[in-house]
Amino acid sequence: VLYMWSLSSLGWANDFYSAAVQAGTKSWKAFFFGSSDSANFITVDKPPASLWVMELSARIFGVNSWSILVPQALEGVAAVGLLYLTVKRWFGPVAGLVAGAVMATTPVAALMFRYNNPDALLVLLMVAAAYAVTRAIEGGQTKWLVWAGVFLGFGFLTKMLQAFTVLPAFALAYLLAGPPKLGKRIWQLLLAGGAMIAAMGWW
Repeated sequence: VLYMWSLSSLGWANDFYSAAVQAGTKSWKAFFFGSSDSANFITVDKPPASLWVMELSARIFGVNSWSILVPQALEGVAAVGLLYLTVKRWFGPVAGLVAGAVMATTPVAALMFRYNNPDALLVLLMVAAAYAVTRAIEGGQTKWLVWAGVFLGFGFLTKMLQAFTVLPAFALAYLLAGPPKLGKRIWQLLLAGGAMIAAMGWW
């Protein structure tokens, strides 16, 4: 409710990205490359992952303010939910609710999740990576580290190197606190790095 309240009052929000969404509904080539025009003449200033979500919504519901902005709000809700689940695993449901509430009501988050810049998807993917690293530290399973790499790889396709601001902390946390022996931990981190490169490199 907080993120969707009077959402249409924002109009097209960032016209630059809204134009790219419109282009992506008219041309799959413009969709794939994140072009700002349907002729696929010039791309926007970032990789297109955040546009893909909005463009799929606009293809289903038509190009309008709601079809562009509602996905951002839902990404915000999902990020809050994932943060709750992440904190709850180690510190209980009360701490999880506090963490989720703080994130949900932080003014910059409330603004970001109501706007069509790439930040909403970026935050969701980074929180998802944090959840995956938490699970990896708990059980030492390689698959959770690989998932963390995939999420950060798609984060790169959302807003480039900003997705990697958390990478050193995640790698160090698992290197120090992961349950397997050191050699296996290093191998698992290398696999996660490979998954990250694959997740961003295919595009």
